[in-house]
Amino acid sequence: MSPTTEPWGYHIFTYGCQMNVRDSEIMAGLLNSQGGTLQNQAALADLIIFNTCSVRHSAENKVYGKLGEYLKIKNSRPGMIIAFGGCMAQIPEVVNRVKRMGVDIVFGTHNLHLLPQLIERHHQGHKKVVEVWPEHGEIIEALPSQRNPGWSAFVNIMYGCNNYCSYCIVPYTRGRERSRRPQDILAELQALAADGFKEVTLLGQNVNSYGQGLPEAFDFADLLAMADSIPGLERIRFTTSHPKDMSDKLIDTIAGGRNLCEHIHVPLQAGSNEVLKRMNRHYSREHYLEMVAKIRERIPGVAISSDLIVGFPGETQADFEETLEMVEKVRFDSAFTFMYSTRTGTQAAKLPDQIDLRTKRERLLRLNQLQYAIAAEINRGMEGKIEEIMVEGPSKTDYRRMTGRTRTNRIVIFEGCPDLAGELLRVKITKGNTFSLFGEAADGKSIMK
Repeated sequence: MSPTTEPWGYHIFTYGCQMNVRDSEIMAGLLNSQGGTLQNQAALADLIIFNTCSVRHSAENKVYGKLGEYLKIKNSRPGMIIAFGGCMAQIPEVVNRVKRMGVDIVFGTHNLHLLPQLIERHHQGHKKVVEVWPEHGEIIEALPSQRNPGWSAFVNIMYGCNNYCSYCIVPYTRGRERSRRPQDILAELQALAADGFKEVTLLGQNVNSYGQGLPEAFDFADLLAMADSIPGLERIRFTTSHPKDMSDKLIDTIAGGRNLCEHIHVPLQAGSNEVLKRMNRHYSREHYLEMVAKIRERIPGVAISSDLIVGFPGETQADFEETLEMVEKVRFDSAFTFMYSTRTGTQAAKLPDQIDLRTKRERLLRLNQLQYAIAAEINRGMEGKIEEIMVEGPSKTDYRRMTGRTRTNRIVIFEGCPDLAGELLRVKITKGNTFSLFGEAADGKSIMK
């Protein structure tokens, strides 16, 4: 769709992780720079973009279902353009399938910056345009961006992954690790603070390995210390951390930070050393427990969250019991739990002894029951405490109330006014549930730092 005096609208369907959310913000910025406008009613948009995730089959199935729905709408609106990008587009068989389905434009994770040119090529030739780079190029800075409104922003600090966990497709869809230059990240953070953003989340597949490939010696702890000194940023979060790269320097930096939030998401994935070896995770349960002990000793009140997978190929009942045992020992504040999902192209897809669906479901149920009970107990233990929250806006479940988030990333629902959005507020916790807290303003005043 070439620049024109005629108004045109676009809609982006975003699936998957925070990195995809950030990619969609960049796509929106690129489209706005070409005269496009966000169209909230997708069926009325001139351009539909699917920014996809390939981590699990369930995510892919959602994409195909929604794609089929809009291809039917396209039949009655011949001028509609449908573009397909993201991680799924990096998989050759997926590209072949969506081409057959009737998608107009296909692009990958490495060349989303070329989206306007691809749209222009389609507009000029009225034919399918497929351009998916198999390898990444240089990191391109200063791309236009249309961030989601609010007080919090995502910031990429690196791209790709070098770990090649045997169950994960990400290294094949996102490429090898590349770190952004510290000065470029600093400039972006300063600009966000100047624009009124109070909270940032630093993104990377493994933020702990940030700095590899930079010309100077500079690691993730150094980056956090730099970010912590930026005026206007009240909270700094990050995701995701890999256990094998959690250094003492990093733990001490978080402990000594003023605006570095006391929440660390560090996926365990499995509690059995044998399963961890087959997952190619490069740490043991013993290492993980030692790391958790250090974190809790040096960062008082820290919240630790995790990812956990059940039903990995070859996982015995004894292996699964070791995962339950680890959950009981660590006592995660929260956890994302999954059944293992076969990803074509990964090493785990070739392993023998694949676990049947019924067994995976039974194990996931037991794991969730245990984790939910622990989370509920931890949250009940917070009743009566005073917590600092950043107010996000009306609650999604009760629009008469407001919702905010603690420094430890817990959701708090409380009585309040919409004009408190973006404020830091002291709240007394009155009730703790499994997934959220309830509270009331402790002094009716926003916190001034």
